[in-house]
Amino acid sequence: MTKRKRYSAEFKAKVALEAIREELTTAELAKKYDIHPTMISGWKRTAIENMAQAFTGQATAEPTISAAEVGKLHVKIGQLVVERDFLLEASSLIPGTG
Repeated sequence: MTKRKRYSAEFKAKVALEAIREELTTAELAKKYDIHPTMISGWKRTAIENMAQAFTGQATAEPTISAAEVGKLHVKIGQLVVERDFLLEASSLIPGTG
């Protein structure tokens, strides 16, 4: 079973921009980047639909996380580390797993 390829936002934007420029056909771009033409068409359509957001003047702010939430996350991480270590040690006691 093959895994799906994941493309970065930068790569999608680059390909979509080339598609918008129309210097190459969608089929030529698909061959150039080894991508299905339908994906390129979708990325191009998405880029055109969302282009106006680039000119709204509102920068997207990073979500703020309170110190209390960070503390909760650190506690949870600690708990998961302890559980993982326990399970790793316990699994070494089972015959044939190690």
